[in-house]
This record gives sequence, structure tokens and C-alpha cells, in this order.
Amino acid sequence: MLKGQLIHPDILAALAGSGHGSKILIADGNFPHGTKAGDNAELVYLNLSPGKVLVTEVLEAILSAINVEAAEVMQPADGKDAPIFKEFQDLLGDQAQLDRLERFAFYEAASSPNTCLAVATGDQRLYANILLTIGVVT
Repeated sequence: MLKGQLIHPDILAALAGSGHGSKILIADGNFPHGTKAGDNAELVYLNLSPGKVLVTEVLEAILSAINVEAAEVMQPADGKDAPIFKEFQDLLGDQAQLDRLERFAFYEAASSPNTCLAVATGDQRLYANILLTIGVVT
């Protein structure tokens, strides 16, 4: 029995098959998971009901298992930061700063062949999408 922060078997398998430079998408309930997750991505549905599971909960668990070298978020059209961005940065700490991408650029990045894992959540917060690039283990 696993006793770490991350115990979901499909997420663990996708991470085990990934490596430096692979990308992980954690997306809110509004994200078009079926069409923008990437052909190589293992799509894991954790969207149990509206508001459950939260993107930040998934991010926290995944950060317990990997190093991150980059993180990208979807910039709102008005150019202002979404409130969720502060929570993302707090969880990431010094590992990575948030790079902001315009909506369609974010979709393109998320659907890259390098995306190995896409996690669908029921998070209802707007712009609660984050794309992580896996770093090296030293």
C-alpha cells in the first residue's frame, strides 16, 4: 500500500512513463479536455462533481512526486491575473514562475505531443488551468 501524497494509479503510471521536458496539464471543469489534452496524454477524470476535486489539490499531490522547471497558465483576456494564480505560485514556491499564455496559445501548448498527462477536475474557478514542465531529478 502506498503512503505518499500521490496514490492515484493512473497518474502515477503516466508520471513513471514521463521524463524531463514532459508536460502535465491540470485543468478546471471548463477546459475542453477531450479535444485539447494532446494525443499522447493519459486523460484522468477526477471531476466527481462541480467543485470537486480542485486543481490546487491535484497540483499539491503532483508536486510531491516531481520537480517542475516551468509552469504556464491561461491569461484572462482582460490581461489581469486570475485570483488562482497566487495560489499556484504559493504552491510552486521557488521551483518555477508562472508564464502567462493567451488562451489559444495555452490550448496549443496543452495539446502538444509532449503532454503526457491531463487531469480533468471539477474546479469551477475561472482560469484554474496549469501546465507544468517536468524538471530533472538531481
